[in-house]
Amino acid sequence: MPVKNRFAELLPEITAWRRDFHEHPELLYDVHRTAGRVAALLRDFGCDEVVEGIGQTGVVGVIRGRSDSNGRVIGLRADMDALPITEQTGAEHASKTPGKMHACGHDGHTAMLLGAAKYLAETRNFDGTAIVIFQPAEEGGGGGDAMIRDGLAERWNIQEFYGMHNMPGIPVGAFAIKPGAMMAAADQFDITVTGKGGHAAKPHECIDTTLTAAQIIVALQSVVARNIDPLKNAVISVCVVATDSTAHNVIPHVVRLKGTARSLDAEVRDQLEEGIARVATNIAAAMGATAEVDYQRGYPVTVNDDQATVWAADVAREVAGDVDMTMQPMMGGEDFSYMLNTRPGAYIFVGNGDTAMVHHPAYDFNDDAIPAGASWYAGMVEARMPAA
Repeated sequence: MPVKNRFAELLPEITAWRRDFHEHPELLYDVHRTAGRVAALLRDFGCDEVVEGIGQTGVVGVIRGRSDSNGRVIGLRADMDALPITEQTGAEHASKTPGKMHACGHDGHTAMLLGAAKYLAETRNFDGTAIVIFQPAEEGGGGGDAMIRDGLAERWNIQEFYGMHNMPGIPVGAFAIKPGAMMAAADQFDITVTGKGGHAAKPHECIDTTLTAAQIIVALQSVVARNIDPLKNAVISVCVVATDSTAHNVIPHVVRLKGTARSLDAEVRDQLEEGIARVATNIAAAMGATAEVDYQRGYPVTVNDDQATVWAADVAREVAGDVDMTMQPMMGGEDFSYMLNTRPGAYIFVGNGDTAMVHHPAYDFNDDAIPAGASWYAGMVEARMPAA
């Protein structure tokens, strides 16, 4: 694939951008330094239009091809935000901000898309318009939704969206993708169990919220095990148990549970929401307590369009020689789903090699993956909008 040699030449420059972003991580929508640096580079590349402030702090670059006879517009997206984690990589380019680090590789995604933008602005070897999208707040803030609600798709008449994420455990520069549901809907719930607090030596005078909460935690697993079709995917995890007491001899008046529910289709998502509320309230009632359930829907399922998946895999195959089409869907959430709910497109994984998993304090993006990832971004534009 012709772009591969160019990205090998650009590798030191793109790596320098990536490590700069890594040293200066920013969270959610507060990505002002990163977004400013991205916008300045896009202007240096000669993009036809650079717009800041889409979805609060998102950046959009417009690159027009040599012609526009077919009127096609392709959107390429990368995320910019980091995580509230203290870095433990020991790298020379480690985070300079205590308690924040790029533990998911968004610094690498941003750098690879910048490399693709530079190449596309140099060559213009396509017929149509490439829109490069740099999104804030993927890590729980719904930045993809914010950009869509801000008119991203309509303002630039984007017809297809493509995105990419690195993945530890996949060989460096290799690709994996599947059609259909790729990543899960990511919902969360809060359960407040209220009983009657009192002395631990006199449980008969209390309504034990700790025991009630324990029964709820165990029984919630029956929603997946006995209410969901065994051939479908679902996860319920209770991750926080908090009481209004820290004493060894006090039965707390209130216990709060927090957790997440993951699913890969709309029907299962509805079943999880209903099941969690039913189990929690009825078990609490059986124990003489009450349970208030607050279920919040988060990112929707990330669904790859069947045809767009073929196109994305074809480009990945040109770059890497092969692509894994047998991967299983993942139960992690991804807010690129909002873009794929608006227009057809596809989301692909590029290998990060044998590294720590994402969201781990020892994780670091593998710069050796840059040429493959940047080639795929640029290749999607040239393949979907070949020069006339």
